[in-house]
Amino acid sequence: MHPDHAPTAPMTEMSAELWNSAASVLETNWAGDHMVPSRRLYPHQWSWDTAFIAVGLAYVNPTRAWRDLRSLFEAQWPDGRVPHIVFDPAMAEADYFPGPAFWGVPSYGSRPAHGSTGIVQPPLHAVAAWEVYRRAAAHGAASAQQARAELEWLYPRLVAQQDYLTGQRDLGGGGLASIVHPWESGLDNSPAWDAALANVPADLSLLSVYRRRDLAVSHAAHRPTDTDYARYVGLVISYRAGDYSDTGLLERHAFAVECPSFNAILGAAELALAQIAGVLGLGGKADTHRERAQHITSAIVARLWNPETGMFHARDVRTGRLTAARCVSGLVPLMLPDLPAERVAGVLDAMRSERFGTPVPSYDRTAADFDTMRYWRGPVWINANWLLRRGLMVHGLRDEAEDLRAAMVRLVHRNGHFEYFHPETGEGLGAPSFSWTAALALDLLADRSVPAYAKAA
Repeated sequence: MHPDHAPTAPMTEMSAELWNSAASVLETNWAGDHMVPSRRLYPHQWSWDTAFIAVGLAYVNPTRAWRDLRSLFEAQWPDGRVPHIVFDPAMAEADYFPGPAFWGVPSYGSRPAHGSTGIVQPPLHAVAAWEVYRRAAAHGAASAQQARAELEWLYPRLVAQQDYLTGQRDLGGGGLASIVHPWESGLDNSPAWDAALANVPADLSLLSVYRRRDLAVSHAAHRPTDTDYARYVGLVISYRAGDYSDTGLLERHAFAVECPSFNAILGAAELALAQIAGVLGLGGKADTHRERAQHITSAIVARLWNPETGMFHARDVRTGRLTAARCVSGLVPLMLPDLPAERVAGVLDAMRSERFGTPVPSYDRTAADFDTMRYWRGPVWINANWLLRRGLMVHGLRDEAEDLRAAMVRLVHRNGHFEYFHPETGEGLGAPSFSWTAALALDLLADRSVPAYAKAA
């Protein structure tokens, strides 16, 4: 670890303890050329975990932060997609389900067969790369020069990722990317997908053939149900049957949804790419990225806003209907600086209401099916709140951003670096020693600055 990468804010005894414990988690979970989310439950490399982790890892080991991003993008598909899991060949098939043989991905580029999954996750990586660069640039010319070289390597790959998502994945034709599996959202069992998943057969016999491993190492009450899991497995089989092609997908695949948080991150990635292009001397491309971010923002407003609830909702591309569920995903577009003022006000009203509050849970607290322990159906997640904090800063709401930052820091300090947390008691749930919780704790302790593309306060 690198002690010279200390937090910029004054260290209290509490923050020093949290800093050291977070750094220890990241040291434990480093796997040679990538970070695992947790040793026990997630033994491979996950896509959007890598992005969140890089943001915090940059404070204590920037070399590893860059290596983690490179390791992920070395597994990028020729069509530009970045797989949601890159499998560690040192791990056995039985160590995780669904494992590499189940996905059956053929070899591509320099990747061996069965090296990754065939689906994606939110494209937060450009934001992460920009944040890692910002940290490096603050530590002298040599560090900045190395970081610029890393950006040069990553930039065309990040652009290819965006091109894939805004092109082949615009299944609804309205300028937004569609997810074709709930796992692609990063919010696996969110109530946002319930309506669309209702049309996916729940063949529980699949779980006799393909046995869940997660329940052997975590509490069943904390995890998605067997019904959900059977649908997840069935959707993989469906997508795999078409060789993971997106051509004609609506005719042969039962799930396609436009997710507000996925697309907000897609727009934020364009803004980060504009910053990266500027550093690389690609001014014209920077303008193009900003224009694309504006188009994505406009499409989110046009397609996903529900005036009756005053927030954003997921759209089932197959039916054209917005889900009724009020989920944290519907608040994440706050991170877009070009979001119209009346939409910002609506999201803020929802966040401040009894339905959510601080820290923000993953689902409406007043909903009849709100579940305090089951994954994305109620618990508090640090990564989702970190995104919302960025949104508050983008729109100049620094006092509220600071309140949210302090609430997250207290939650992790008191309860540990868990995957997620009970929304009422703060009890740690899911996997312990979780990498993105630790990494984002470092960022929350160290960085209180406004993103470079934010609106002026």
